[in-house]
This record gives sequence, structure tokens and C-alpha cells, in this order.
Amino acid sequence: MSMNNAPNVFLDPNANRFQVNIINEDHDNNEITQEDVGSDPPHYEETSFTDETHNRLRISYRPGKKELYDNFRQNGEKTEASLHPYDTHSKMYYLQTFGHNTMDPVPKIDYYRNTGSVSGNKLNRPSLLEIHEQLAKNIAVSTGSVERVANGESSAGDETADSKEEENKTGFVKFGWVKGVLVRCMLNIWGVMLFIRLSWIVGQAGIGLGVIIILLATMVTSITGLSTSAIATNGFVRGGGAYYLISRSLGPEFGGSIGLIFAFANAVAVAMYVVGFAETVVELLKESDTLMVDESNDIRIIGTITVVCLLGISVAGMEWEAKAQVILLIVLLVAIVNFFIGTVIPTNTEKKARGFFNYQASIFAENFGPDFRSGEGFFSVFAIFFPAATGILAGANISGDLKDPQSAIPQGTMLAILITTIAYIAVAICAASCVVRDATGNVNDTIVPGMSCNGSSACGLGYDFSRCASQPCDYGLMNNFQVMSMVSGFGPLITAGIFSATLSSALASLVSAPKVFQALCKDNVYKGLEFFAKGYGKNNEPIRGYVLTFAIAMAFILIAELNTIAPIISNFFLASYALINFSCFHASYAKSPGWRPAFRYYNMWVSLFGALLCCGVMFVINWWAALITYAIELFLYIYVTYKKPEVNWGSSTQALYFVNALDSALALTTVEDHVKNFRPQCLALTGAPMVRPALLDITHAFTKNNGLCICCEVYTGPRKLCVKEMNSGMEKKQAWLTKNKRKAFYAAVAADSFRDGVKSLLQASGLGRMKPNTLVIGFKKDWRSAPATQVENYVGIIHDAFDFELGVIIIRISQGFDISQVLQVQEELEKLEQERLALEATIKENDFEEGKRGICGFFKKASTLNISKHETKKESTINTIQSMHVGEFNQRLLEASTQFKKKQGKGTIDIWWLFDDGGLTILIPYILTIRKKWKNCKLRIFTGGKVNRIEEEKLVMASLLSKFRIKFADINIICDINIKPNKESWKFFEEMIEPYRLHESCKDMTTAEKLKRETPWKITDAELEAFKEKSYRQVRLNELLQEHSRAANLIVLSLPVARKGAVSDYLYMAWLEILSKNLPPILMVRGNHKNVLTFYS
Repeated sequence: MSMNNAPNVFLDPNANRFQVNIINEDHDNNEITQEDVGSDPPHYEETSFTDETHNRLRISYRPGKKELYDNFRQNGEKTEASLHPYDTHSKMYYLQTFGHNTMDPVPKIDYYRNTGSVSGNKLNRPSLLEIHEQLAKNIAVSTGSVERVANGESSAGDETADSKEEENKTGFVKFGWVKGVLVRCMLNIWGVMLFIRLSWIVGQAGIGLGVIIILLATMVTSITGLSTSAIATNGFVRGGGAYYLISRSLGPEFGGSIGLIFAFANAVAVAMYVVGFAETVVELLKESDTLMVDESNDIRIIGTITVVCLLGISVAGMEWEAKAQVILLIVLLVAIVNFFIGTVIPTNTEKKARGFFNYQASIFAENFGPDFRSGEGFFSVFAIFFPAATGILAGANISGDLKDPQSAIPQGTMLAILITTIAYIAVAICAASCVVRDATGNVNDTIVPGMSCNGSSACGLGYDFSRCASQPCDYGLMNNFQVMSMVSGFGPLITAGIFSATLSSALASLVSAPKVFQALCKDNVYKGLEFFAKGYGKNNEPIRGYVLTFAIAMAFILIAELNTIAPIISNFFLASYALINFSCFHASYAKSPGWRPAFRYYNMWVSLFGALLCCGVMFVINWWAALITYAIELFLYIYVTYKKPEVNWGSSTQALYFVNALDSALALTTVEDHVKNFRPQCLALTGAPMVRPALLDITHAFTKNNGLCICCEVYTGPRKLCVKEMNSGMEKKQAWLTKNKRKAFYAAVAADSFRDGVKSLLQASGLGRMKPNTLVIGFKKDWRSAPATQVENYVGIIHDAFDFELGVIIIRISQGFDISQVLQVQEELEKLEQERLALEATIKENDFEEGKRGICGFFKKASTLNISKHETKKESTINTIQSMHVGEFNQRLLEASTQFKKKQGKGTIDIWWLFDDGGLTILIPYILTIRKKWKNCKLRIFTGGKVNRIEEEKLVMASLLSKFRIKFADINIICDINIKPNKESWKFFEEMIEPYRLHESCKDMTTAEKLKRETPWKITDAELEAFKEKSYRQVRLNELLQEHSRAANLIVLSLPVARKGAVSDYLYMAWLEILSKNLPPILMVRGNHKNVLTFYS
């Protein structure tokens, strides 16, 4: 049953990212549906002991329930009667996950939420201690309370639920990507420059360079938009816009410094846009001779009234502000369309005299090249135009008021840049194709017969504007800023467009500044600003921030000296763009597994180029303003660094500390860990690294350039001999790692027992934050023939790792890891080869001496013959050893030891994520897939589920993985983990544990007690009965693994946990043996039940 058959499975437009397959559940259909029907999968060790591999799903029914199940399949009814007796993920049966008693929870997104999350309640999974330690016998657990604990619904979760319910009652207003981002960005980008300066820019630079100027400005904003999109899609984005994005990526030092000047720049920008609006109104009043006082004071009066009105709209709420923005956008669009309509309306004599002739090829050709005047050049014209391209962060600045910032910010921002760029280029080309550079405005300046002409395009169209070359003219692209009003179909609409552009930009800045400042104050980066963090109303409106922004805007309106402050404001915005680009570069360069943006169309080097480009543009616009900006930012950076705010956002700066030298490691000790920067830091029990190279290779695959890898060896025996051997081999083994390009450390300890040595390593290994969090060990293949003390030590190490809150990875390959026999033979061969070479050198030397001594050499023949015989004997010995090497040694062991060094072919990594351990089980294979050797392998997810909720379980798992930005090939919900294994499989298991059973129930009490004292490691009948369901599950899982994953390149499986004191060592080893038998390379993984994944930014 394919998921494609279910309509509207995903409403998300990115639904094609997921390909989810469901295992066939038809109990009457035994056909197998396979993706790849080809060669039989390879065999591993002994042959499989399950004969029913063709049964993909076997279903048990309660008495009389088969008919109800059939009815469910036909009608799709979800009734209690149709529940599977061992359904997994069931809330009805606490301690009945996968059919056995456990507190182990299944993977659930609520375990990964932050406390106080508004998108859902944070639940607390049982700690590793709770599922690892023995249950207290005197604790009575009720069904309801146990159910809540199993699902993580603690009292904290209840409090969060209550707060969530209150938030729902208040009714937050959230915007989509069109109204929240696209409209705001378009309005902010389209400013006064479009109507009153673009014609002058294209007149100076010409059509060719004018388009280049627009595209160059667009390149800066587009690169910044791509970087913004990447950061915004790397987890949930909250309020604060550019400040939030920068601070969460680069840390509070950069974020705090840029956040303050960005909020200030937006506040001053309100004054700039309002003054621009007031100047236009005063010009109209001046034309009609209705000035109130004088030009300067009229600007102040009109500006004050305007700011008060805009403040009223903003304080009224985001809904009113959004409606006002939509109205202003409509007016702006009408004004732009009005211009294009005017270009095709036949011109009249008056407009011709002012230089407008409709579309003319001669005008296009004349205006294509540059004609810089009055000391202007390419960069000076670019500096004037560039502020018209800013405003791309208008949508991101209200990120806290967006429904889905992760999708809204990339879509809205990039589309707004595209639309506005097309509009700028179209207006520039159209204006330069219709209007000449210079015109007198005199309708009598026409060409009469016999008059000579200067050969300009106007001359060819019947007008003589040649006197503009010697005296200033008032019309044309170079002289008249109101070209768009003249060309348009209806002039007053252009004036309305100017009003709309200025007011919309002012309104957007008036909203952005308080929002950014509020986020900055909430983070408490600057002490003493908490007063402005408080919000009011259903949308948490920063009323105090609005008042502060109003005061700043009013101050600059009354000063009315904006020509001086304007370059600094432009540089403030550019500094923000530069840091956003640098944030994207820095996060990518740190290579943290927590950096997984859903937006893929970015490049770290392009982001770095964008940051440098922004810095360059700052100096192009105004060099002294750029210096002032850098000075202010540096001062704030030093201040925040000195104050060291108590915040931890998992910045890329933290991630980069892991790949630095000792100084960085020392600096890292003062920085707390963060889930975004989690990386597997492995303590691998390889012994000498060259003895178990395959174990080191697979560990190195997911720690290289990501985390710490320590190859550990434990020396047991007399202390002096151990220490001497350990010290002598330390440098040699570290050199071997370096020579073989293994980014790992070698550590060794001497101890009385193997377990004691590992305990020391678990506690003392690492440096500062670079401390192991995962124990990697190979599977003990010889556990059945090894002494009981070795088995006890092996299982005890796993218990110790859990006690020290480390994750555990047990790796098994069919041939085992230890190649010490191979190394021993190779060492012997090397010695013999050295002896042979020394012998040959001796023979050559003797022959040389014989030639010198002449007849005396005759008497040396006997000794030469003896040497030759000795050589023959040595060569015979070498050949004997070589034949032994080829004939007696298992060549497959050598091949197995190098299997992880080779590039893996196309295939799958099958992840059996049965229990939620914090995400380590899913993170390890994800890291493997980003390696070159494993990049051709796709992830397949297997997890347990209820038979009547397969579609829902698939959707839940797909949603969980998509939030983590982890790609997968398909998802399979296994519903028959709970049923008993077949008889052959169970018989094999019973025969395997038979030598280690006590069988006390068949003996009298005295004998049984004596046997328990003598052989405490044996499996008692009571223990076997108590964990019979769990034993069934391990055997059944192997059957399912044989059925579904036998052809996989690698299997990653949730490691079962044995409670201390309850499960004997041999029973646990039997579980691991039966679970991983006859399979491809398998990783049995259990995290420490702390989050290693997050979907927050």
C-alpha cells in the first residue's frame, strides 16, 4: 500500500521531498513488493534460521476479532475493537511498547522542543537512569500516571500546556509569506528613488551601465537574501529579524552590537522617509502658493503630523498596519502601471518640447552609453542608487509575527528582490527609450527647413535642443526629476505613488525598529534595557519601543539635517547585510551537524563574497560614514564581550572551537554546550589502532572533522611491565594514526582489570568540552567460549558507560575486527625479508673479496656453498610461511578490515529507530551520508507502529524528520514486532543459552541455592520467564531484519538496555547475539537520552 494512493497526504508544497512506503498489511496476500528485484542478498556467517521470509506481515487476532479487522480494512473505521493485541505506540498499554514491559518511549517531536515553546508542549522522556536502573519494588504505579510518565507528560508539561492554552485564548495574529514578507519587502525596496531619481541615474550612466548598476545592487541584496534564507530555515525563527539571525549564528557579541545600531538605523529611517514625504507635500503647497509658515517649518509640521498618524496605526496593532501596507502597495502598483501606460500614449507638442517622444530606436541608441556630468562617475551614481535596493529585511524584521518564518522569509524576500529588480530595470529602460537627456521645454524649438542640426536624436525627430550644450536646460533625463510624472498617463498618480513609497517605508521602519529592539532587550545583552522588553496585547506589541522610536524620529525631523546622517544610516544597514552574509559563511565553515538549513541554494564562499562586497559598498557610498559605522560596531562588540552576557545560543563560533588548537580549547571551557553543536565524540575501544582498523574506520567516518575520536587501549598485568610497554608504544601508535590520516587521538591506561581501565577512560578522557560522549565497542564474538569474567567485564563496561551518561554504539561485522594474527604474520615476513636482504648483501661482499684474493678464493668455495645452502633453507622457510599465510589465514578477515575504507556503492542505510534515545540513532547515519564514501547510500527508516494507524504513524515520522532537515528515501512502519518468533528461531535461541542456564526449578531448594552461589552468572528460570517477552522481541527483530535489511549496506538499530541486577550478563549477550546474527555490518546505538537534534535555530 503506497502512500501515493492517499490524496493530500502533505499539504506542504515540498511534499515531494518525502517518499514513504508502507509494508503490505493484507493478511490474505503473501506477495512481496520489493524496490529492487535482482541478485539475492549476500549471506553473512551462517544461513538464516527463518523460513517464512515471504510473510512480510503476520497479524495475531483476539478471538473473534478477525472479522472486525476485515471491517476496519474495508471501511477505514478506527474502533477499539480493531486494535492489535500487541499494537505499538499505544497509549492504552503503558509498559506495552512493542509488546513487552518498558518505560522506553518511541521517537516523538515533543521531546525536542524548547521549554515554553509556543508551537507545542515540551515533554520529558524518561532519563537513561530511569530505564537502566532496576525498578523500585515498593513503588506502585497507577495506569494513568504511568501512561503520562511514559509519554513524558510531567507536571512541567502540564504547566506548559496551561500557558499554551492561555496563548491560544489570546489569539495571536500571524501573517503568511505574501502579506507578512512579500508586501513589506516590495514596499520598502520601492522608494522615492523609483519616481524621482531613477531617470537621472539612467541619464548619467546610460542604459547599459544603468542596468549594470541596478544588477550590481541587486547582487548585493540577492546574496544577502540567500544567506538570510539559509539562516532562517535552519530551525524555528523568532522575533528580532536581522538581530535574531545574526546573534543566533555568530553569538551575542556580533548580534548585540549590530542589533543596537540596526534598531537605531530603522528609527532614524522613519524620520528620513517622513521628511521625504513632507518635502513632496511642501512642493505641492509651494506650487499652489499655500505655504503655512516657510519651507523648513512646514516640513517639520507635516512630518510631525505624519509620524503621529503612523504611530497610531502601529499601536493599533499589526492587523491595521498590515491593511495599511496592502493599500499603499495597491497605490504604488497603480502608479507604476500608470507610468508604463503613459509611455505608449501618443505624446503631444508640450511633452515633445520637454523631451518625451514615445519609444524611439534613435533615443534608445543615443541613451545607451554613459554621459557623466558635474563630476559624477560610475561609483558616485551607484552610491546614490544603492539605498533604493535596500529594505530586503522588512519581512524578516517581523519574524515573530509570521506563521511560518522558515518558509515565509525565503519565499517572500527572494520574490520581492526579483519583482523589484525587474521593475527598476523596466522603468529605467522605458524612460531612457522615450526621453532625451536634454530638452528646453520651448515648443518653438523646432527645426525649420534649411536649419543645420547637431545630429542628435531630437534633431531627427524635428526638435533642436542644441543650446542645452552651452546653457542649462530644465527638462530631459539629466535635468528634470519629474520625468515619470510627465511621461505617465495621469501625473497625480505618480505623486500618489511617491506618497505611498515614502509612507510605506516609514511605516515598515516604524514597526521594525521596536520589534528588533524588543528582541534585543529580551535577550538582556545590554543591562538596564529590560524596561523595553515588555510587550502588550495579543501580539505582544512593544508599545514602549514604539514610543522610543517615535521620540528618535521626532528628534531627527525637528533637526532636519538628514543629508548628513543619511550616509551613516545606509552604512548601518549595509553592516547588517555584511554580518548576515558572514553568519552564513561562518556557520557553514564550522561544519556543525546542527547546521542543516532547509534552504539549499546558498554557498558559503558566495556568502563570504557578499560580506566583503557589502563592506566595499560601504566605502563606495561614503568612506567616513563607513569608518564611523565600524568604530561604533567595534565599540559595542568590545563592550558586549567584556560584559559576557549569560546566554547560550549554540552559535557557529562555539562550533568552530572544536577544530582549533589548545587556545581555542581553553576558551571553549567557558562556553556551555548546545544541542545544535552536538557532535559524536567517541571513545573507541580499539586496543592498538592498527589491530582493529575497521572499528576505527567506521568510528572515524562519523567523527572526522566533526568530533573527538579517542582510540583507547587497556593494559592489564604487572604494573611495571604494563607501564613500560604502554609508554614505549604511545608515540608509535599516535604516529600510525597521523600517517594513515586518521583524525583521532590515542590513549592508554594500565589497570588491574580491563573493566577498571575502561572506567578510568570513561571518566578522565578528553579536554574541557572536547570530552567523549559516546562509547564505541566491537561486538564480543567469542562470548560463548570466553571465560565468564571476560563476559562480565564486557557487559559491565556497557553498564558503566550508561552510569556515566554516555551513549553506546556496539558494532558487529561478520568476520570480526581483530586482525592481530595478520599483523603477526606480516611482522614475521618482514623480519625474514630483512634477513634475506642482509644475506644477499653478505654473499655479494664475499664474492667481491674472492675476486680480489685470486686463488685464495678456491678455498672459500666450501663456505660459499654453505652460505648458499643456508640461503636456500631461509627461502624455503619464507615460502612455507607464505603458503601458511595464504592457505591457513582467512583472507576474508583482511577484506573485512578494509571494508569501511572503500567507497560504498549505491544502497541503503537502514535505521531501525525503535526507541527515542535523544536522536543519536538517527544522527549517526545522517552524518555518514554526508561523507564522500557513504553519499550514495539513502536512509530508510523503520519504526514500530499500530496496525490501524499506519498512515498516521508515517506522517508523524515524516514530519519529525522533515523538521530535523534529514532526508530519507522511505519510511516503513513495522506492526508485527510484537508477535512471537517462529519455532525454529526460538529453538535456536534456547539452544544457544542452554549451556548458561541454571535450571533451578528442576532441583530442590538446597541444591538450587548452592548452584546460585557457585555460578551466579548463570541464567535462572525466573529471570528467563520474567524477560521472556523481551527475548521474544529480540528474536523476532532478527527475523524482521533478515526480511527487510539483509541487502542493506549498513544497519543502525536501537540498542536494547539491560537493567542492572535484573538481566544476567549471558542473557544480555544472547540478546545481542540473536539480534545481530547473519546480517550486514550493524551498529547497535543507544544515546544517553539527552537531545542531540533540534529544529530550532
